[in-house]
Amino acid sequence: MRVFPDTFEAKTGFDKIREMVAAKCLSSLGTRHVEKMKPSDDLKYLKRLLIQTEELRRLFAAGNRLPDANYIDPAEQLAKMKVSGTYLEEEEAYDLKRSLSTIIQLQSVLTKHAEECPTLYGLSGMVDLPADIIKWFEAIIDDTGKLRANASKELMQIRASMVSEYSSLRRVMDHISKDAQKQGWSPDDGSIAVRGGRLVIPVLAEHKRKLKGFIHDESATGQTVFMEPAEALEINNRIRELELEERREIIKILRNLTNQLRPHIPALEKAYHFLGAVDFIRAKALFAIEINGLLPVIDENPVIVWHKAVHPLLYLLHKKAQKPVVPLDIELNAEQRILIISGPNAGGKSVCLKTVVLLQYMLQCGLLVPVRDDSVMGVFNKIFIDMGDEQSLENDLSTYSSHLTSMRFFLENAGGKTLFLIDEFGAGTEPQFGGAIAEGVLEQLYKKQSFGVITTHYGNLKSMAEKNAGIINGAMRYDVNQLRPLYELEVGRPGSSFALEMAANIGLSNAVIERAKSLVGHSQVKFETLINELEAAKNDFQTRYESVNRKNTELEKVLKDYQDLKAHLDAEKSKILKEAKQEAKRIVLDANKAVENTIREIKENKAEKEKTKEVRQKLTEIQVSLTEEVEEKKPVWKTVAGEIKVGDKVRMAGQESAGEVVSIRGKKAEVLMGELKSHIALNRLEKVKSSLQGKKSFKRESVGGVFKGIDMNQRRADFSPNLDLRGKRADEAIQLVDDFIDSSVLFSMHEVRIVHGKGDGILREVIRRYLSGNKFIERMADEHVERGGSGVTVISFRQ
Repeated sequence: MRVFPDTFEAKTGFDKIREMVAAKCLSSLGTRHVEKMKPSDDLKYLKRLLIQTEELRRLFAAGNRLPDANYIDPAEQLAKMKVSGTYLEEEEAYDLKRSLSTIIQLQSVLTKHAEECPTLYGLSGMVDLPADIIKWFEAIIDDTGKLRANASKELMQIRASMVSEYSSLRRVMDHISKDAQKQGWSPDDGSIAVRGGRLVIPVLAEHKRKLKGFIHDESATGQTVFMEPAEALEINNRIRELELEERREIIKILRNLTNQLRPHIPALEKAYHFLGAVDFIRAKALFAIEINGLLPVIDENPVIVWHKAVHPLLYLLHKKAQKPVVPLDIELNAEQRILIISGPNAGGKSVCLKTVVLLQYMLQCGLLVPVRDDSVMGVFNKIFIDMGDEQSLENDLSTYSSHLTSMRFFLENAGGKTLFLIDEFGAGTEPQFGGAIAEGVLEQLYKKQSFGVITTHYGNLKSMAEKNAGIINGAMRYDVNQLRPLYELEVGRPGSSFALEMAANIGLSNAVIERAKSLVGHSQVKFETLINELEAAKNDFQTRYESVNRKNTELEKVLKDYQDLKAHLDAEKSKILKEAKQEAKRIVLDANKAVENTIREIKENKAEKEKTKEVRQKLTEIQVSLTEEVEEKKPVWKTVAGEIKVGDKVRMAGQESAGEVVSIRGKKAEVLMGELKSHIALNRLEKVKSSLQGKKSFKRESVGGVFKGIDMNQRRADFSPNLDLRGKRADEAIQLVDDFIDSSVLFSMHEVRIVHGKGDGILREVIRRYLSGNKFIERMADEHVERGGSGVTVISFRQ
């Protein structure tokens, strides 16, 4: 794959991407892969790189981890081992042992996740080491990196002898040192020391001839000399010989290990290549997580269909400053190959251009990119850019000359799979000629079937896009009222520079602005005005569209909640009807049994008149009782005039359920409704009469024929004036609100609070709409902003 110019990575910001990925590597094994990272147009190879990284990214996202220690580069050790007769030092062998353990652990982890990471698991095939290779190291190297005392029988014997000799030497030296101190030959604070690897005793210089031995050193002042007593000389010599024997045995052991490893050097090189590859892929996966990168749909054709694309460096910068980044939606295909972006300065044109080139280059280097997962990214075999100032003092090129040089290269090398990106096309010279040359260059690139993105202020290029299929205008959106950029790309229309508006906003005089208009010409001013008006209309339409769309979404949610509630009620209705039919069936069966028993009794008593009469009377009572039970007719209550007294039937105004007045205390009455007792203000009650009055009462009796009521005092004590509905569905919330409002009215509450949360405001609207017709509610309002604001509805009741 070919890119232009040589400063491509520095101009696009990819050099910083490379540095960030390298910083996440754990060793030089991985960073070497990062240094070699380059773009490719080999689709098969590219897909493998991307899928490997995506698999590991998903593995990390699921909470899994890879070993992250001892990624050691053994290049020097392996090169050394290739030379016959050489051997690894202890530290070198220890590094190999640790890094090989990491390789084996990585191979184990990838094998465990082979099903969800098949491409990544395929890398582990590079590892073909001897099964016992770690045991070879374990046999001679301990966990601190030192040679084990039992690495060989000879080494064990040598070290045992050394311990014995050291003990003998210490005893001799202790004896001589104490004797020298008694004689006054040694300083009072003197102690046995080591000089030149041998134990010595400090002796005052004036007494050095009184002690037989050898002087190895003296103090800085010369007042003390360090002597090896003659009695210790022989022992020290034996220790020295043992040390040399130990060193020879250690070299022998390490040479044997090296000889054992030498035939497997090619396998070791492959294993460490695997370690470096995993380190590299791990760094790419971690970087992808940091920038929200993922694997888009890859197309073999040169195509760009991106949704919610974000410039990674800008994203990280804004993330640190806690600022949002406006994502980019862009499409280039066979029918729409070249996009011309226009708009005001500092409106985001260059950022849009750099986002396109950087993401495309990242992908073709095998990096995941921050786009929506349904985005489609094709493969280009050439990417050319002309961005920034390329003037050269050495080549005596001006800025515009350097641009023309780039254009010549584009025209000579572009083809059907080329992506070119040009910032401020035609700028740097007289606009009339710069625009004409830019149009000529664009015509040739268009004929070559190349793909490109261009930023410009030239009107002739905007007009060219309107006249040629395959070239399309794009504009960076701008808030005309506040004169601020929105950083959103809108494809399909040209943009305005808003030069006159910005000049007026800065404060240039009207005379200057009017003169500028006259110099530009009426048609050009009119064209710019139309673009500005179109932008303003677009902004207004967008606002209205978003509002309507939001309301439609809310309506759909409310409709769904209503349908769910209706389905629930229908299900409850079916359930109740089923239960009622079963109860009716039971009653009929009971009635049939009663009739059969009556007939049997009459027959058994041979139709005695008195007995027959008695049995018939019982049957009649059973029939009446069963008839009343089957009817289950709900009484209709009618309001009647008169003072409310104990024993009267009453109901709350606006309600259908009625109860009986048990007692009256002041302005409140204790009312029994079914099994519930409550205290209600008299002015909220109305006296009623049942349409079934005179008939047998419909009330249910408990065991023993005594009503069992619930103590409302306890219920009042348990009542809370705050109802939390967060997380509830609409149908659940409505049922809870209904019970809550009834209890609030029963307990004569003045004010209560319903907590429904803010969210999209759907639950709040459902609740308020449901309660809007309640006669007891005087007003509903948002809570104070410091106590929940629109997330809480405060309800006040009529008193």
